[in-house]
Amino acid sequence: MTEPKQGDPNRPADAFAQRLQAARKKQGMDPTPPAQADGDKQPSAMGVGMRVGVELVASLIVGVGIGWYLDKWLHTMPLFLVVFVFLGGAAGIANVWRMMKPKG
Repeated sequence: MTEPKQGDPNRPADAFAQRLQAARKKQGMDPTPPAQADGDKQPSAMGVGMRVGVELVASLIVGVGIGWYLDKWLHTMPLFLVVFVFLGGAAGIANVWRMMKPKG
């Protein structure tokens, strides 16, 4: 007895795949191709402004946290706090600079 070849509609796996595809299409569950690539969209001004603010604040918070923890651990108040505030600010500005730099 021979086994049905792949692509044969009488083969149970292929029949199931065809029925599944037809059902998904009928229900509208097949992903539609995007109208534009994501790289073509221009971000909104408010979105860019919010991202810039979050980048700067987050980098400063991380810098302050690291500096405070090191000062507390090494008993050197406020040496590392000051150093890491400047490093966090510089990292935030570098992130914003990279974000705003033209692509390409």
